[in-house]
Amino acid sequence: MAAVVSNARRWTIVGLLFAASLINYLDRATLALALPAISQDLALGPTLKGILLSAFFWSYAVMQVPVGWCADRFNLRWLYAGLFALWSVACGLTGVASSLSALIGLRMLLGVGESIYLAGGTKIVAAFFPPEERGLPSGLFDSGSRAGLALGAPLIAWLIVRYGWRRMFFLVGFSALFWLIPWLSVYPSEQRRDPTAGRIATGARERRNGTPLSRDLFGICVGFFCFGYYWYLLVTWLPDYLVKVRRLTLLEAGSYASLPYLIFGTCMPLGGWIADRLIHSGWNETRTRKGIITAAFLSGLMLIPAVRATDTRSALGLLCGASMVGLATGNLMAILQGCAPTDRLGVWTGWENLAGNLGGVLSPMATGFLIARTGSYLPGVAVAVIVLVAGLLSYWTLVGELIPTARRTSA
Repeated sequence: MAAVVSNARRWTIVGLLFAASLINYLDRATLALALPAISQDLALGPTLKGILLSAFFWSYAVMQVPVGWCADRFNLRWLYAGLFALWSVACGLTGVASSLSALIGLRMLLGVGESIYLAGGTKIVAAFFPPEERGLPSGLFDSGSRAGLALGAPLIAWLIVRYGWRRMFFLVGFSALFWLIPWLSVYPSEQRRDPTAGRIATGARERRNGTPLSRDLFGICVGFFCFGYYWYLLVTWLPDYLVKVRRLTLLEAGSYASLPYLIFGTCMPLGGWIADRLIHSGWNETRTRKGIITAAFLSGLMLIPAVRATDTRSALGLLCGASMVGLATGNLMAILQGCAPTDRLGVWTGWENLAGNLGGVLSPMATGFLIARTGSYLPGVAVAVIVLVAGLLSYWTLVGELIPTARRTSA
C-alpha cells in the first residue's frame, strides 16, 4: 500500500484535475462555437441544433452512476486516464464527421469519456483532503471547466476562422492527449487515503444509509438539476445568441463569451474558499454553505435583463453579474461530500451529476424549441432563471444539517 501523499503532491493532483477540467470544457465548447458554421454546412434549423447540442448529455447523464460506481471500486489513476483518452479521441474524430448522425454519435462518445470528470474529481478530493478543507480544492478543480470556456472561446473561434471547423476539432482533441504524461507520472499507482480525509460521524452513517432514495441525496439531485439547467443554457446557447442577436462576428462572440465564463470560473474556488474560512472561524457549516449558494443562485436573476438590454456592453456586464452563480459550485460539492457515506461518495456524485446533466439534456432542447416557436431567446432564458431559483427550495427544505466538523473527528 502506498504512503499517504504529501501536501505538495496532493495539490499537484488538484492542479492536474484543474487542467483536465479545462480540457473537458474546451472539448465541449467546440461544438457550441462551431455551430454557426456546422449548421450552415448541414442546413440545421434551431430544433435540430438544439438536438445536436444536447446529444453529448444523453450519454454523459446515463454514464454518471456507472462511472461513479467504478470510481468507488477501481484505481482512479487508470480509470481517469482511460476515459480521458476516450473523450480526447472522440473530440478529434468529430472533424471527419460528414452527417448529423455522425456528429451525434461522436458527441455521445465524448459524453461517455467525460463522465469521469466530476465523479472522479470529487472522489479524489475526498480521498486527499479532510472535510473542512474540501471547499477550496473542490471549487478549484471544477473551476477549470469555466476556465476552459473562458480561454477556449476566443481560441476555438480563431482556430475555426484560421483553419475551419474540421481541423479545429482535430487539433483540440488530439493535442489534449499530452495531459496523460504528467497524470501518470504524479498520481500514485496505489492509493491510501489520508486517515483524516474520510472522517464522518457515526450518526451520519446511521442517518444516511446511502440508498438512492435518501432524502439528502434526493434534495441534492433536485438542486443540482436546477443548477445544471441554468449553466448549460450558458454553455450551449450563448455563442449562438451573440452571433444571431447581437450581430457579432465569430471572433467577437468568442471574446465576449469568454468574460462571463471567466467570471463564473473565478467565482467557483472563491465561493468555496470564503465558506471554508468562515467555517474555520466558527460559523455553522450548513447555514454558511447554503447561504452562499442562495446569494449565488439569486445573482442568476440578472440574466433576464441581460437578454433584454439594447446595448451590447450593458448586456455583457449583466451577463458577468449573472455568472456569479459560480460562487455556489464549491459549496454544492462540499455539501455532497458532507452528506455522502465515504464508501459511496462516487455513486452519490454520479447521481448528483446525472441529475445536473438531465438539466443539460433538457435545457438546450427546450431553449431551441422556444426560440423556434417565439423567435426570441427571452422565454428560454426566463425558464432557466426560474428553474435555478427554484433549486434553492430543494437545498433548504430537503437537504438536512451537515455533520459539524468537530463531530466528524470522533468517527
